[in-house]
Amino acid sequence: MRQLRGVINDRGSSYAVSGGAVRSRKEVEAFLKDLKRDKKFARATHNTWAVLLADGTALKGDDGESGAGMVILRMLERDDLRDHVIVVTRWYGGKKLGGDRFRHVQDCVRAYFDERAA
Repeated sequence: MRQLRGVINDRGSSYAVSGGAVRSRKEVEAFLKDLKRDKKFARATHNTWAVLLADGTALKGDDGESGAGMVILRMLERDDLRDHVIVVTRWYGGKKLGGDRFRHVQDCVRAYFDERAA
């Protein structure tokens, strides 16, 4: 599991991104369970995620952050990254971010891609 913590801080909310190889929904569930073993991630407001499996199956979860899973999925499709789950975690800081929250999800995924390529 690769993690980048403190990727973005905006109006009290902070973001992290995690990812790793998976081949099935069952492995995605195991990945999320492993991530949430860290109490900080278990207490996060949102753990949004997406994966594009090798057979073309697209899976996503918004975890209360409506539309965020689709943002991650579209980025995975654009990069044709398969069998790799990406989770963007947000700790809500008390102020609504509006549409900026989607930009932050994109920025987290980009940071993950950049780190992965390095």
